[in-house]
Amino acid sequence: QFLFVVTFSTFLLCCVEYDVLFANRPLNHSQVPAPERSKVTLPDAILPAPQCAQRIRANGWVIFLLVMAAVFWLYRLVKVLCSLLSYWEIRAFYIKALNIPSDGLCNYSWQEVQARLISLQREQQMCVHKKELTELDIYHRILRFKNYTVAMVNKSLLPVRFRLPLLGHVVFLTQGLKYNLELLLFWGPGSLFQNKWNLQPQYKRAGSRLELAQRLARTMVLLGLANLLLCPFVLVWQVLYAFFSYTEVIKREPGSLGARRWSLYGRHYLRHFNELNHELQARLSRGYKPATKYMNSFTSPLLTVLAKNVGFFAGSILAVLIVLTVYDEDVLTVQHILTAITLLGLVVTLARSFIPDEHMVWCPEQLLQRVLAHIHYMPDHWQGNASKSETRNEMAQLFQYKAVFILEELLSPILTPLILIFALPARALDIIDFFRNFTVEVVGVGDICSFAQLDIRNHGNPQWLSAGQTEASVYQQAENGKTELSLMHFAITNPRWQPPPQSELFLSHLKEKVQQDAAAAPPAQRILAEGPLGTSLLS
Repeated sequence: QFLFVVTFSTFLLCCVEYDVLFANRPLNHSQVPAPERSKVTLPDAILPAPQCAQRIRANGWVIFLLVMAAVFWLYRLVKVLCSLLSYWEIRAFYIKALNIPSDGLCNYSWQEVQARLISLQREQQMCVHKKELTELDIYHRILRFKNYTVAMVNKSLLPVRFRLPLLGHVVFLTQGLKYNLELLLFWGPGSLFQNKWNLQPQYKRAGSRLELAQRLARTMVLLGLANLLLCPFVLVWQVLYAFFSYTEVIKREPGSLGARRWSLYGRHYLRHFNELNHELQARLSRGYKPATKYMNSFTSPLLTVLAKNVGFFAGSILAVLIVLTVYDEDVLTVQHILTAITLLGLVVTLARSFIPDEHMVWCPEQLLQRVLAHIHYMPDHWQGNASKSETRNEMAQLFQYKAVFILEELLSPILTPLILIFALPARALDIIDFFRNFTVEVVGVGDICSFAQLDIRNHGNPQWLSAGQTEASVYQQAENGKTELSLMHFAITNPRWQPPPQSELFLSHLKEKVQQDAAAAPPAQRILAEGPLGTSLLS
C-alpha cells in the first residue's frame, strides 16, 4: 500500500497533462481521422515516460520526498523480514512442540493452546527459573507493556484529556501519539526498559528520581521536536492515505462517516488488566449494537427539522436531474452535471442519517444497562443519568464517530509534537514514580506492572470489598473497580487458574452474593412487565 500510494501520487503529480484531460488545450490531431478529432482519450493526457522522468528530475521537492519514502520503505522492509523470521520460528514451535498443525490451528481455541503450553513446560522445562507456568504467567509475558499502559490510563497519568474553549472537555489519543508513548517508555532508545522484560535498575531506586525525571522530560522534548521536524511528511502521508482509503467508501456509502467505532482511548479505558486483544475485541463487538442504539436515542428536534428540509430541497433538484437524464442522455454531457448529481446524492443521504425512525421507542436507562453488560466500566455519575447530554458526551469519548476518528488521525502529526513538548514533560516525575512504585519482579516472567497481579489486598478498591480485605491507599488502588473486574474476567476466562487466597475469598463471596440475588429476584416476566421497556412494549 505504501509503495502504491507513493508511486500513484508521483504519477498524478508529474505524469498527467491536466490541461489536455480537462480539454482546456486542444490537441494536434493532424494524423488522426476527421471523425475522431473531437475526442480526448486517456492516453492523450498521460505524458510519455521520458518526459515524465524529466519532470520528476526537475522537481527537487519530489526527489527529496521520494528519497525519504524510499528510506522509510527500506526500514519497513527490514522490520517485515525480521518479523517473518520470528513468525517462522513460532510456526515451527506450534507444529513440533505443541503438535498443532498449521491447517488445523483455526480449529483450536486460545485456552486449548495455552493448556498445551502449560503441559509442555512440565515435560521440557522451557522456562528454567520455575517448574510450572500458570495462565497468569503467560498473560504477563504477552501483555507486559499493555498492562502498564492500561494502568496509566486508569490512573489518569497520561495527558490525553484537555479542556478547550468552545469544545469543553475533549480526549485526544491517536495511533501516532500512542506510538510515540510506547517508543518513549518501552522499546525506543533511551526508554525505561533495558530489554523486553526488565526495567532499568536505576528506575527502581527512589534516590535519583528527580534526575531521572529531568532526563525523561528532556527526551520527551527531543522526541517532540523530531516529530515537529517530520510533521510535513507524516501529514502528507496521512492526507494521501485517508484520501485513497475513504473517498470511494464515502461515495458509495455517505452514511459511513456517521457510523461509530470504539475510540483508541475507549479501548484502553475499557480494557481489563490481562485481557488479550481477541478477548477485548470480542467483548467490545458484543457491545457495539447496544452502544449504537443508546447513542442514536439522543435526537435534536431542530436538527431533525433542518435535515428533513435540506433532504427535501436536495432530493427535489436531484429528482429533476435524474428525470432529465432519463429523457435525454445528452444531459450528462453538460459540464459538472455528474458532479451535481453526486453531491446532491451525498447531501440527501447525510440528511437522512439525522432523521430518527419515528416508530422507535427508546429507553436510555435500559439501553445503557445493556451497554454496561458488555463494556463493564461506567463512571458512577452515569447511574440514573442515562438521558442527560453530559452522559452522552462522555460516552462519545469512548464511542466516537468514524468522521471524528479520521479527523483526529489527520490532526495527529500537528498535535502530537505539541503534546510531547508542552503537556507530557510536566508528568515526567509522576511517570518515574509510577514505574518505581508499581513494578514487581516475577520469577520466570521478569518485571511486570503490579496491577496485573490482580492482588485486591494491595490494589483493591474499598467500595468493592468488605472491610479489611484491602490495605490499598487511594494512590495504590485501581480506579472504577478495575482490579476486581479484571480478576472476575480473568477467573471466568481461565477457569483452571488458581487465584491467590485473598482473591479466591473475594470470588467465593461474590458467587454467593450473585446466587442470593438470583434466588431473591422476581421472575423475569414480572421485571419486564414493571419496567419502562416492558410498559412501552405492552402498551
